[in-house]
Amino acid sequence: MRRLIDFFKRQPPGRLITLGFASVILVGALVLMLPVSVKEGAEVPFIDALFTSTSAVCVTGLIAIDTADHFTAFGQGVVAALIQVGGLGVTSVGAGLIIAAGKRVGIKSRLLIKEALNVDNYKGLVKLVKAVLLMTLCFECAGAILSFIVFIQDYPPVHALGISIFHSIAAFNNSGFDILGGLRNLIPYQTDVLLNMTTCFLIIFGGLGFLVILDILKHRNFRKLSLHSKVVIVTTIVLLTVGTLLLKATENITWMGAFFHSVSARTAGFSTYAIGDFTNAGLFVLIMLMFIGASPGSTGGGIKTSTFFVLFQSIRSMFSKRHVGAFRRSISAQNVSKAYMITILSLTVVCVATLLMCVLEPECTFVQLLFEVVSAFGTVGLSTGITPSLCWAGKLVIILVMFTGRLGAMTLLTMWINHPEPSTRYTEENIAIG
Repeated sequence: MRRLIDFFKRQPPGRLITLGFASVILVGALVLMLPVSVKEGAEVPFIDALFTSTSAVCVTGLIAIDTADHFTAFGQGVVAALIQVGGLGVTSVGAGLIIAAGKRVGIKSRLLIKEALNVDNYKGLVKLVKAVLLMTLCFECAGAILSFIVFIQDYPPVHALGISIFHSIAAFNNSGFDILGGLRNLIPYQTDVLLNMTTCFLIIFGGLGFLVILDILKHRNFRKLSLHSKVVIVTTIVLLTVGTLLLKATENITWMGAFFHSVSARTAGFSTYAIGDFTNAGLFVLIMLMFIGASPGSTGGGIKTSTFFVLFQSIRSMFSKRHVGAFRRSISAQNVSKAYMITILSLTVVCVATLLMCVLEPECTFVQLLFEVVSAFGTVGLSTGITPSLCWAGKLVIILVMFTGRLGAMTLLTMWINHPEPSTRYTEENIAIG
């Protein structure tokens, strides 16, 4: 036992976070296969239990089997718990339990929290964890109350309360799970303004990132916000606006429907219209939004809004012959390099996974498979309807893509690399580019 503890102490943060997520997924899959989790008469094969657990922990929302039709109230509670752990992060939940027990958070735990929440220093990490947990509780309680007003009209009080709590947890953690049954998602509430706006509210704030929300609450003035917060807010507003306009232009849906799907495609995965009925143009718009995703330190996935912003500013600076920057601040060359690295690695994952899916699922169209892969990588959960019919190998590919998307391609690539910086430097020489 002592050797095992020493082994874990020697591991780098990225590797421990990866092992933590993988362990929670495996345990979740095993619990979902227990008789107490499965409804009488329903069958839950291991691959579908693993798929559901991965989708929940990776806050995706893609489903191989319907959550309401196959799992009991206990099983649905397990899925909600997995979504909560996945959204907050294994390390944040672990640190929260340590704090609740009145114990001291050690150096190793602080290092893991710093890595998981994507912060620059160790200052105030315990206070940050407390703020994150309290903020999550406040948002989810508010969302549950507003959702209950809608669901109480169609379900008995206890059932409506359960659906409301589950929906609020899923929405704030940007996971498109629902327990309405029949693979309907939120289509029955297509015209319900309160539920649509409540869901959008939870998704947007869950996708902004905890640091940004805390920065807004602290300063309450756009000019006083950090550069990171300004970038996230501006990019989010632009993407939501452009996405709404493009979806309205390409699809025969209402303005509320266009706005809802523009919000949801940014890693949430809820839908009020059948995605399988969308045109190729509309699906391509959703694919672009899903690939960009939410913001760093949030409950969402994708390459992140800040990465997209830095890429855009970098390309813009090449044409304008100016330094890369925004809001009277310069962006470091390290940030620019990291943005390009994340984008290239992400595109590589999407391309390789799409190729594998094309081989494994030849009866599906290329657009359907690309959409499924990008949805899994962006931890979105939107689907054209092909997920339940995938073969076990296809489901396994999507499982790996969801896992990669939640942790980040860069984290998985570097978790085994721990080489010191080389001391030898060679003479620079130009090569022809383009």
